[in-house]
Amino acid sequence: MKGNMKHVFPGGNTSEGFFSYYSFLLEKGTKRIFVVKGGPGVGKSTLMKKIGNRMVEMGYDVEFHHCSSDHHSLDGIAVVDAGIVMVDGTAPHIVDPKYPGGLDEIINLGEFWDTDAIQHNVKHIIASTNEVSRLFARAYRLLSAARAVAENMMAITRQSMDFSALNMETSRLAKKIFEGVYMVESSGRTGVARHLFSCAYTPEGFVDFTDSILQEIREIVYLEGEMGTGRSVFMEKIATKAMEKGFDVEIYHLPLIPSKIGTIVIKELQVALTSSESFRNNHQESVNLNRHVHTELSSSLTQELNSDLDLFGHLMHSGMDCIHQAKQEHDALEQYYVPYMNFKAVEEKYEEILSRILDIAGSEACAAEKQLH
Repeated sequence: MKGNMKHVFPGGNTSEGFFSYYSFLLEKGTKRIFVVKGGPGVGKSTLMKKIGNRMVEMGYDVEFHHCSSDHHSLDGIAVVDAGIVMVDGTAPHIVDPKYPGGLDEIINLGEFWDTDAIQHNVKHIIASTNEVSRLFARAYRLLSAARAVAENMMAITRQSMDFSALNMETSRLAKKIFEGVYMVESSGRTGVARHLFSCAYTPEGFVDFTDSILQEIREIVYLEGEMGTGRSVFMEKIATKAMEKGFDVEIYHLPLIPSKIGTIVIKELQVALTSSESFRNNHQESVNLNRHVHTELSSSLTQELNSDLDLFGHLMHSGMDCIHQAKQEHDALEQYYVPYMNFKAVEEKYEEILSRILDIAGSEACAAEKQLH
């Protein structure tokens, strides 16, 4: 039987620049963390993909952590059952081993390129690298400007919100989750939160992996509401309540304002709350927060809101276009490396690493079986 595949983003292109939750990927490496180094186009993502897919075929559950700057590429994988993590250790997510030779080790694919041949392109490499950095810096400034406009729109909506009704709605759902059907009792421990991104701004636009994250969850509550209606706060309160009762919570953030929440999962209860549009017509319960907007907006505020909405769309489009241009420049940069890579040696390295991972996973499985007997 094949294992499950889960797709997430460990980092994101946000209004605060590149924002990382990589520590929550690394914490899954309880047995071994492989840090993959090497320049563009050396095969880091391909290596991790092959390892991840092979482990899924062998029945292991694997998290595929995608790159927000190219969602077809991977920044890391976590073979959850076996406690094994592989992660891209190059910019912008610099990762170095904490325990070299012990828990962590480096795989340097840069060993398999012809350094002397690459030196002929060094001027082009520097220029292209700088252009990628410039485009991302511009993209982040545009996303920051879009965030400021979004905060204006949220402020207008909040003026019309009935927050007492919103609090009652939150309490009602909390009671249903924690005291109703599930008959939850406090376990005497405080739960912990794991933070990642469920979606990202990528060169191909907005990409949402929430359907992958919630594929095995039985009870999905969809939160409907415009910006400023309190969807993120609603989920934060439910997550806090869950942790107070001893349940661990997966918290998935939104890329524009990374502190805001798009989805929470209480896996032990098989319950999730999400504002992802992919669940608008695919849920067990829906909570419409728009109905708690009670005050009619004045014509001037309505005009302001519409104006802000147009400006927001323009800024987001411009920011995403910069991310797209950065990807095109990065693809050009890879061509200064790819012709000088020894991919036969990389394939041999893949076989070697896979064999070692299977040994680690196998010894872990044997230890678990011994405990059962």
